[in-house]
Amino acid sequence: MIIIGIIGLLSSGKGTAAEYLVNKYKASHYGFSDALRDILQRLYIEENRQNLQNLSTLLRQEFGEDTLARTMAQDIKNDKADIIVVEGIRREADLKYLTDFPHFHLISIDADLETRYERLTKRLQNADDAKKTMGDFIKDNQKETEVLIPPLMLKAEFHINNNGSEAELYAQLDEAIEKIQGK
Repeated sequence: MIIIGIIGLLSSGKGTAAEYLVNKYKASHYGFSDALRDILQRLYIEENRQNLQNLSTLLRQEFGEDTLARTMAQDIKNDKADIIVVEGIRREADLKYLTDFPHFHLISIDADLETRYERLTKRLQNADDAKKTMGDFIKDNQKETEVLIPPLMLKAEFHINNNGSEAELYAQLDEAIEKIQGK
């Protein structure tokens, strides 16, 4: 079993990368925000960035910094796929259990601020994305959930620049997978 962690700043292309790995390599996919989104949906609370961040903070304060990481590790242990993609790593605690898996590889994905802003306002992943201004986006990038990411990106085995096309992103991912699989 190969586990690929994907880390990157807001709208850098983590989801696009994960989707590609799922489609091309038949990987299973887990995101750190999945459990948070499940809870918000169940409670009929809007899925926006602020609600996700608030819920994450509450869960970590009440049940421990590694709450979501423990959940993720258990999901991975229960999965029988050859390749598992874990998206949305944000904190040192998120890596705590992932690095215990013998075939864990961390890939960082980065893109410049303007490119990431444009992607965020087009993809509409959260209810509040369409009305974000560049100022709002800059503020989002300064929040606790984002400022912890760059130091963790330095720990990645592979570093992907995603300022180009999807084809360029995919080529870089294929190259990383080939190295991971030893081809």
